[in-house]
Amino acid sequence: LIEITDRGVTFHRYYFPFGDKRVEWSRISSIEARQPSVKTGSWRIWGTGNLSTWFPLDARRPRRDRILFAALGDGSSIGFTVENSAAVIDIFKQRGLLRESSV
Repeated sequence: LIEITDRGVTFHRYYFPFGDKRVEWSRISSIEARQPSVKTGSWRIWGTGNLSTWFPLDARRPRRDRILFAALGDGSSIGFTVENSAAVIDIFKQRGLLRESSV
């Protein structure tokens, strides 16, 4: 669903029909991990429910244990899910991007 490298994060299946979006670390101001709910986008399979957050395609999002939000410097954010949230959250913690109070 995502790919993490030294340069940044690639969000797979971001664009229609299946294009990826690469975001450099310098563009990500913070990452927030939330419990899945209708309010946080657990049923938002692909697209946006508002003008500021976009969700890449994940048909299994309703079954994921966390929804993560990458705040970008332009005021927008990317809401995304991953297969192994504990490992990914740990990577974001190591990079100093995770908001501790929201996990």
